[in-house]
Amino acid sequence: MNIARVVVLTIALSAGGVAAYLARGTEEQSRPAAEPVAHLPTVEILVAKSDIGLGEPVKPENLQWQAWPAATAGSNLINRASQAEAIKEIAGSIARSPFFAGEPIREQKLVRANGSGFMAAILPTGLRALSTEISPETGAGGFILPNDRVDVIFSRREKNPDGNGPDVVQSDIILANIRVLAIDQAPKEKEGSNSLVGRTATLELKPEQAETLVRARQSGTLSLALRSITDVNAAEGRSEAQKRNESVNVVRYGVANQTTAQK
Repeated sequence: MNIARVVVLTIALSAGGVAAYLARGTEEQSRPAAEPVAHLPTVEILVAKSDIGLGEPVKPENLQWQAWPAATAGSNLINRASQAEAIKEIAGSIARSPFFAGEPIREQKLVRANGSGFMAAILPTGLRALSTEISPETGAGGFILPNDRVDVIFSRREKNPDGNGPDVVQSDIILANIRVLAIDQAPKEKEGSNSLVGRTATLELKPEQAETLVRARQSGTLSLALRSITDVNAAEGRSEAQKRNESVNVVRYGVANQTTAQK
C-alpha cells in the first residue's frame, strides 16, 4: 500500500513539473519581442568640463568633447569634426558670461583678451565703462549688484527764485536702464551674498551717455536707483528729462551756465 502511494505521488509530481515547463514555454513564446532601440546619430561638441565663472580665463582642463545629438548641434556649437584643435585655440580666452559644467561652449560668450584687461575684454563694442562714486545712501543700500539695471538720478541745489527762503533741490533721471558692470573692482556678486557695499559703481554707457554723466557729476549729486530684473529688455539710454531737453546748471567760478542734456 505504501509503495502504491509513493508511485502515485511521483507520477503526480512529474506531471506537475511537465505542466509548469510547458506553461512557461508558452508564456515566453507569447511575449512580444523587444523592439530594437533606435540609435540617433551624434557628433562631438565642445562643452565645459567644470564651471567657468564670469571673467575667468578658460583653461584646457575646463573643456572636453562630448557626444551630442546631431539634429540639435547648431552652427553656434563647436564641432570636433570641423574644429579639431578648438581646445588649444580657445584656451586663454575670457568668459564674458558664466558656463556651467556640461554646457556647450559658444564663442559668442568668449572674448580673446590678447593682453587687455578684464573690463576692456568683456565690454561690448562701441560702449564705455565709466565709474561714479556711490555710498549706501546713493547706491540702494548696497543691494545693487553687477549686471543689475539702474537709473541715474541727478540732484542739484538752486537758490530760491524769490531770493528768500530755503534753497530749492531738484532731481531728474538723466540716464535710464543702465547696466552695472562692477561694484568697486568686483565684476560679480559674492557667493551667498545678496548685497555688495562699495564706494564706486562702474556703468556700461554709450559715448554720449558718458558725457552726460561726467557733466552732471561736476555740478551735483548722483544717485543710483535699482530697477526690476524684468526691465532688462526695456528701452535704454535717454530718460524722460533728456527727451524734454531739460538743461543742467553748471556753476563755474560762481557763474551759472546752462548745458543741454544729450539726446
